[in-house]
Amino acid sequence: MSEKPRLTYINGRGRMESIRWLLAAAGVEFEEIFLQTREQLLKLGQDGSLMFHQLPLVEIDGMKLVQCRAILSYIAGKYNLYGKDLKERALIDMYVEGISDLMQLILMFPFSPPEAKEKNIATIAEKATERYFPVFEKVLKQHGQDFLVGNRFSWADVQLMEAILAVEEKVPSVLSGFPQLQAFKTKMSNMPTIKKFLQPGSPRKPPPDENYVATVMKIFKLD
Repeated sequence: MSEKPRLTYINGRGRMESIRWLLAAAGVEFEEIFLQTREQLLKLGQDGSLMFHQLPLVEIDGMKLVQCRAILSYIAGKYNLYGKDLKERALIDMYVEGISDLMQLILMFPFSPPEAKEKNIATIAEKATERYFPVFEKVLKQHGQDFLVGNRFSWADVQLMEAILAVEEKVPSVLSGFPQLQAFKTKMSNMPTIKKFLQPGSPRKPPPDENYVATVMKIFKLD
């Protein structure tokens, strides 16, 4: 029996959360190591574990993978969440990249100065409702299928579900004008692996708080 994937990051969402989501959606259990000091990060670099001296780090199948896109595409391919052919993979890639652009706004939000938070929430709401969510609403409506690509559960669906919930934490009514996405969210929430991940006590991390921000600033020397 192969060992569980091992994830090394900070104890919080950040760039590791999409990886947790994808593994959980695939029904894969994993172990986590949480860094607490900059010295721990530097030691990983000195030991040769971080190719570009950056996290996240995922140890899987005898490899030490870094760079989020590489990690996510490997997991998607390994667990059959990356389409059936190159055309489907291209669609998944486009959807994932679009969602990632939206998620970047969410990722950076906790590090906004207090006076900018209201403006940044407005930007997230605007981008979600005018640029990104309309795309997925249209896709789901046009093909009338349960999932974004090939009527088959994929990495793109997982990424979209993560984004919907993350935006709703900031803008609870964000899906009010998107009935297809509302139905999509309900359907995805009831998939056994995702339902399990959404339960209390799962590896899913809570929204970033001041502690998380302080830890990130300290470890990555961002102050």
